[in-house]
Amino acid sequence: MRARLGRAARDTVAGALIATGALASVVLFVTTTYFTILCLIGIGFLALPHLTTAVRRVCDLNRRAAARSGVPVERPYRPEPEEIERDIVGWVRRCKWILADPASWRDLLWLLLNSVVGLLLGCAPAALLYYAGEGLALACGLWRPVAADGVGRWYAFITVDSWPAALAAGLAACAVFAGWLLLCPWLLKGYAYFVLFLLGPTQRARLASRVRHLAETRSGALDIQAAELRRIERDLHDGAQARLVSLGLTLGAVDRQLDRDAEEARRLLHDARSSSVQALRELRGLVRGIHPPVLAERGLADAVRALGLASPLPVTVTADLPGKLPDPVESAVYFSVSELLTNALKHADARQVEVVLRYADGALRGQVTDDGRGGAEMSAGSGLEGIRRRLASFDGVLEINSPPGGPTVVKMELPCALSSPKTSSS
Repeated sequence: MRARLGRAARDTVAGALIATGALASVVLFVTTTYFTILCLIGIGFLALPHLTTAVRRVCDLNRRAAARSGVPVERPYRPEPEEIERDIVGWVRRCKWILADPASWRDLLWLLLNSVVGLLLGCAPAALLYYAGEGLALACGLWRPVAADGVGRWYAFITVDSWPAALAAGLAACAVFAGWLLLCPWLLKGYAYFVLFLLGPTQRARLASRVRHLAETRSGALDIQAAELRRIERDLHDGAQARLVSLGLTLGAVDRQLDRDAEEARRLLHDARSSSVQALRELRGLVRGIHPPVLAERGLADAVRALGLASPLPVTVTADLPGKLPDPVESAVYFSVSELLTNALKHADARQVEVVLRYADGALRGQVTDDGRGGAEMSAGSGLEGIRRRLASFDGVLEINSPPGGPTVVKMELPCALSSPKTSSS
């Protein structure tokens, strides 16, 4: 009962804020519409970007209010052009971008309708609470001075001019109070669906956003692949290839020394064998960098445990993977965890790291937590940005919470399906 009462009180406050926003919607609608019309003669371009920013902030606040009621609403706006000149031409381009976005016009329609819908639904919880309080006040004796002139107070189809009528009014007030407790969440949820209907993305906008996302992730995947190919080429050129060339030269020297100096030929053969062993070791290391054998043989959980054992930091690994994941997903998560462990060692000055991997609801969720100094940021060109782009290739997301002083918590989520029974030893 206490929890429901607290929820209803919070919903009443939220409803009052929604009603206040509905009044502001009228002002924003009139002002934005006025300057949009003035764009026909060029004057409106000066104020339109500022007004649009204010409109979208109000819309975002209402989207968050809808999410609080259990109805998440995505932002439907088209991305702003990357390069806009800081002059009058760029200002006009920005206005054209705003006017060409269908979501801008839906925002205007929502402002107009919200001045009525938001006001009614937002005021309803407070009105119910006020009406219940009025009935209880009448039941407590307030009807007597009101009925002193011989005319009783009308309340819920009851003329309160006597104590029995006051008792009936009190019972009706209790019913209104119960209705306030029960209806508050539903009133706000109804408003949330109204917000979703107008401020959420349309199917066309959702498909366009999906196409943009796929184009970006495809570009990121190609960039990652190109970077990997360059790394492999560099490692081959600087490592195994150089050693194989040296091995060929050494064998040529052996061929020249066989008849002249057997001892020197034996020494050169010994050097050649050492070079071949070293080249083989470097090739195996290169293969491990492409796809670690432990990942193919034991699965993701044991591969991450092997990373933890190889790390100088104490690493605790908790894995709950009821089956084998697709190889590309395992590889992406493995190298992401490896990068995060390296960051914790080199940059965070961490003393210990905890890795958690779980599969549920069709998605692999991972979390890497270190007790380092924090302050990690996902900036362009950083290792964290590389991890984000790697996961985005699989529609995965990366979240970072790293306040100054730590701890740093990195969460990963990749939608995927299990392809075979569990193979890990966990």
